[in-house]
Amino acid sequence: MLLRRIDLSINVRTSSGKGITYETSICRTNWFGFREVGEGESICKLDVNEKLFNPQNVVHGGVLYSLADTGMGGALYPLLENGDYCATIEIKNSYFKPVREGVLKCSTALINKGKTLACLESEVYNNGVVVAKASGSYSIFSPKTH
Repeated sequence: MLLRRIDLSINVRTSSGKGITYETSICRTNWFGFREVGEGESICKLDVNEKLFNPQNVVHGGVLYSLADTGMGGALYPLLENGDYCATIEIKNSYFKPVREGVLKCSTALINKGKTLACLESEVYNNGVVVAKASGSYSIFSPKTH
């Protein structure tokens, strides 16, 4: 396994020796964060609390979506060439069970990576039970300079 323990921002060397930093503003809020990251893999965790609930008193679907999206970006980022970026093209989420308490764990794996497109999958668990699954496509590109 390539996974390594990290803090909320990723400042690690991958097994290929590449140094990376990956931090999103959502992680800086201490809302959730990465626990492990590797080349094409990541794990995010989040403690469930009532601030995350929708009017039906279950975790809002957007929370699960954000967890998967951030996990996918974190898994892809270590594989990018120096200076390249990635951006979400689309994510398809399926929700299986409502979440009211416990810990959410998002496990992400790379399915395929080309030069300009990558596909990843995430599974979100609540206390060991799969509650959602996501499949995402990401654009890989070099930023334009002015």
